[in-house]
Formats: sequence, structure tokens, C-alpha cells
Amino acid sequence: MTLVIAVSAMTMTAQDNTGKGNTTSWNIRLSAGLNLGGTAPLPLPREIRAIEGYSPGMNLSMECSAERSIKESPWGIRWGIRIETKGMSAKARTKNYHMEAWNTDGTGKVQGAWTGKVKTAVSNTYLTLPVVAVYNINSRWNVSAGAYVSWLLKGKFTGAAYDGYIRDQDPTGEKADVICAQYDFSNSLRRFNWGLQAGGEYRVREHIALFANLQWGMNGIFPSDFGCVTFEIYPIYGTLGVTRLF
Repeated sequence: MTLVIAVSAMTMTAQDNTGKGNTTSWNIRLSAGLNLGGTAPLPLPREIRAIEGYSPGMNLSMECSAERSIKESPWGIRWGIRIETKGMSAKARTKNYHMEAWNTDGTGKVQGAWTGKVKTAVSNTYLTLPVVAVYNINSRWNVSAGAYVSWLLKGKFTGAAYDGYIRDQDPTGEKADVICAQYDFSNSLRRFNWGLQAGGEYRVREHIALFANLQWGMNGIFPSDFGCVTFEIYPIYGTLGVTRLF
């Protein structure tokens, strides 16, 4: 589950410039929460034969946002700034999976087509700027959708290949057994990411609401010219939470 607590600090109203008496309301909100999801290729490439383990990790999110709504209209707009972590760990069984890693026995780098098991740990902290349109269905329900941009503040992408063998360069190359080889691509992570966001909110009391959203990254976490991973990996995470409103 995700717990998100948002505190609205200020509400103000202003006369619009149409002269018809419409009022516009502003709300400032502070949020804290937890992201759940995965950083993965979609669809899964044929080299990944099975997912044998997954752990979502503890991914915190903190956000300050401003929401503007026209009282005579169900529509509004919300934008903000948040600091969040998107991470997970996973295990997979692979065949002819392109791999660059370093043997733990000190014999050096291995590179080629890996057949065996792989475990990966991801933990990326972002500064994110979301902008979404809000539609109020009624006094209790609203839905939202929009986009976000993120800047990587701190990144981790590490793992190991074990219990298998590697063929030099490609699946027809010379075969070598590998007990365990480790990799760390943290310094190669893409700094800029963007994606789409959608969600909904339900007000359970005057100042308390429950909400959920989904964030779907539209560009991979590695640059397109990064050769150690031959397919795009996208951050896809959801948030469930509680909001306090004034």
C-alpha cells in the first residue's frame, strides 16, 4: 500500500477577467507517499525466459503542488514539484542475453551471450515536475491526467550473472562457464526522463481524500547509444495514498 499525506496550506479566490462573476480557487498541497512498480523492458525480450523473483523496495515520494480550478467548471489544472525514488530488485532466467560483467574471482571482464540467471537492483531518485488536468466528477470524485519530466538526482543500477555460461561476443562464440560476475551501470543512467501520469481521487471526509495514480516512463533509463543493455528499460510505477485538503 501507499500512504500519501497532503496538507493544503493556502486557498485564495480571484475575480476573472470576463466580468461575469466567475471565481477561481487555488490550493497549495504538500504530499508524501510511496511508489510501487518496476523498471523493466516492455514487452519482455525473448532473451528473458522467466522472472523468478521480484521485490518492490521502499520508494518514498514527497511533493508540493498547486491546483487551480474554476468553480463554475468541473475542470482544473495541477502542477507541482516532487522528490521521489523509483526502484526494485528482480531475478530472471535468461538465454543468449547480452552481458558485460566482471568476474568476482578477479579474472576480468566477460562479454557476450549469457545463459543462466541474472539479478538486478535499481534505486533511482528523481526531481520530478508533473502537470495534469483535473476533472471533478462530483463533490467526492475527481480524475486527472497529464505528463511529467524528471531529473535524476541519484541513481543505482547494479546486479550479477550467476549459475550459467557465456559465449564470447555472440551465441556462436566460444563457451566459458561463469560462477558469478557482477555489473554496475549506475554512472551510465540517463539524467532526463519524461512520461505520462493518470489517476483519481476520492474525498472520504471534508479534508481527507484517498487517491491513486500511475506514472509510465516514455523514454528508457539508459541513453539510446548505451551498448551494455541492448533494449529499452522503462520506469512504470503507481502510487496509492491519502490527501488532506482545506
